[in-house]
Amino acid sequence: MKFARSIPLWRSAKFAPFAIISLFFFTNLTGFFFSPVMAPTASASQVVETIPLDIPSSCDPELDWIIFRAGESEGVDPRFIHAVIQQESRYQTRALSHAGAQGLMQLMPATAKRFGCDDVNDPESNIKAGTKYLSWLLKRFEGDVSLALAGYNAGEGAVDKYKGIPPYKETQNYVVKITANYGKTFHPVLSPEDAKIAFHLLPAPLEAMASLL
Repeated sequence: MKFARSIPLWRSAKFAPFAIISLFFFTNLTGFFFSPVMAPTASASQVVETIPLDIPSSCDPELDWIIFRAGESEGVDPRFIHAVIQQESRYQTRALSHAGAQGLMQLMPATAKRFGCDDVNDPESNIKAGTKYLSWLLKRFEGDVSLALAGYNAGEGAVDKYKGIPPYKETQNYVVKITANYGKTFHPVLSPEDAKIAFHLLPAPLEAMASLL
């Protein structure tokens, strides 16, 4: 009985070389197993975009991303935007000043209209417009953070009139507090792409690649 059962196995085994050769020709002709399309893909590193840890947080992740994206888009350091918002509204979306400034970045109606903000109580619209204004002021005052802040608080006309920070107690205190919070008195005026590198906004693997260019 043992010999009878082993015979079919031996008969199958003698066809093994033929089966292997046939499989080889089939796979090479069709490219089924060896096609690059079917091959698994792998990357040297998985790039996951995150907000750098040294950028302040509003305790609202969605709001933090709005600030980060606005900074990226306008070439403005998100840390600077956070410092302004912290002083202006303490991250209160519907903040309203006695002078009529509204929202997170305390935009006056004329300023909101000037920089394309249709709804001052909408966080994204308010922050985008406020960031555009900061970018415009930084360019006008050649990266001087104190003058840009004075212009944001009192208007660029007042800065021009007094050839520096206006002699208003509120504006002077405003500039001192925000520059202390931000920790810098100069903000380079850069293109959005260059600003991402200068302000370390790129994910670590991409920043390492950028440093080699």
